[in-house]
Amino acid sequence: MINTSVNIAGVTLSNPVITASGTYGFGREYSNFYKLNELGAICVKGLTLKERAGNKPPRIAETACGILNSVGLQNPGVEYFIKNELPFLIGEGAKVIVNIAGNTIEEYCEMVKILSETETDLIELNISCPNVKEGGLAFGVKSDSVFKITNEVKKHCKKPLIVKLSPNVTDIVEIAKAARDGGADALSLINTLLGMKIDINTKKPILYNNVGGLSGPAILPIAVRMVWQVRNTVELPIIAMGGVSTYSDAIELMLVGANAVAVGTACFVDPFAPIKVRDGIANYLRESNIDDISKIVGSVIIN
Repeated sequence: MINTSVNIAGVTLSNPVITASGTYGFGREYSNFYKLNELGAICVKGLTLKERAGNKPPRIAETACGILNSVGLQNPGVEYFIKNELPFLIGEGAKVIVNIAGNTIEEYCEMVKILSETETDLIELNISCPNVKEGGLAFGVKSDSVFKITNEVKKHCKKPLIVKLSPNVTDIVEIAKAARDGGADALSLINTLLGMKIDINTKKPILYNNVGGLSGPAILPIAVRMVWQVRNTVELPIIAMGGVSTYSDAIELMLVGANAVAVGTACFVDPFAPIKVRDGIANYLRESNIDDISKIVGSVIIN
């Protein structure tokens, strides 16, 4: 028997594969293909305190090895989610991670107060969203602001708190340490990288918002490097993401120190991508004669 279960801040997941926020909606569409409890956890689309319309289109642009998105956190609001989406996820037997975003610290605190009274398993603090003109990114790029918002939100949060880190920073380690010192129970990284694409015929940006977040295979090496750097400094559980398309991508991230991995953009190409990653990890362990997934975490051999 191979043990593929992982523990993230006191919450046990049956396997290390999670869906990345913003790429899986609230899971309803994907539940037509498989039971959602087959995955370690479902991280839902980012929520704000009130309903949000998001950015004007065009909001998606393809790139050679991924996509740029500038959706702008379109969502129905936290109360709608609790009433209409959370019961469905609980009914599916899924572990639920709720990603939250806001324009002010007060909004974040209000959301965690509300969510703390639900059956949500973990809360992911999105302080690093590059596709909105206010809010997220400003909180996530400086260590003092990361410490402040984490510290304030943690005071009101009864659930394990994951802080999602931005790669659009000078020193990812300093940001990770600030989140840890502020009281984070776990970290997730990396979020999308800020990018831009131009239509050479109109000479204008393709995205209405001009810039957006780059995701997909192109950013995997950056994610691997940043997870390795953070793991060498911070002992908190790490959920790694950024370009995970195959089981080997996931194994790379776990070797450099990730405790779990999230599949995101790949879900748009293949709805079974998270399942294939899960099964591939199990086969890798079996073929390597490893009986517990924890044995590969951080086991990279550095030159």
